[in-house]
Amino acid sequence: MRVKKYDKLYQLTVFSYVFPISSYVYEENNFLTVIDIGVKAFVKEIFKLSQKLNKKVKFIVITHPHNDHIGGIEEFQKQFPETQFCISKRDGRILAGDYTLDENESQEKIRGGLKVRKINLPIKHVFIGEKIGSLKVIDTKGHTPGSISLYSDDSQVLVVGDAIQTFRGIAIAGDVRKLFPFPGLATWSRENSILSAEKLLKLNVHYLGTGHGNVVEYPNEKILKSINRLRNKIKK
Repeated sequence: MRVKKYDKLYQLTVFSYVFPISSYVYEENNFLTVIDIGVKAFVKEIFKLSQKLNKKVKFIVITHPHNDHIGGIEEFQKQFPETQFCISKRDGRILAGDYTLDENESQEKIRGGLKVRKINLPIKHVFIGEKIGSLKVIDTKGHTPGSISLYSDDSQVLVVGDAIQTFRGIAIAGDVRKLFPFPGLATWSRENSILSAEKLLKLNVHYLGTGHGNVVEYPNEKILKSINRLRNKIKK
């Protein structure tokens, strides 16, 4: 388990050199917010961090419900039974096993590893623009129809789930990288991914945290290049 700190953000990573999966802990003044919980091994480390900082885990936010972002939820809710579970209403449907698409959505297939899971925690369907502590919920659909990201104005921290990957090269969701193709292959809509990434360029970001790969500092120029790369792929 690798743990790194970036201002108020802690990145916890397993399988760093093969298939890195990250969970994040954001430190507020009086509590902690966990972002994604891909494997149960994270739970022990989060508990240790909570004890060390003497702060309770108040929220767990799931950016999207693929197995490598929610796989440790059963173990997590045993250890933190009073934590509020947050997910977008749209992806809450996917988590419950409803893979149908709305008429106004891209009719491409919802992809990626999915499993119906029983959530025993208090559930909150978060809306776009809402704040969870000091983290603002941003609509970054594309990887899934209801993917969300979290952004702090204060620390200029942005955590995007799989809207962007940084392992073996920065790429927008839907851009299949030969050396690490999995987030790209598991993406629902490339067009929506581009629109979401363009939205993120409007933010002042110091630290970019993704589900797969290292935290990147001041990433906007690299994000723009990645957008253009995927656009060119789609044109071809």
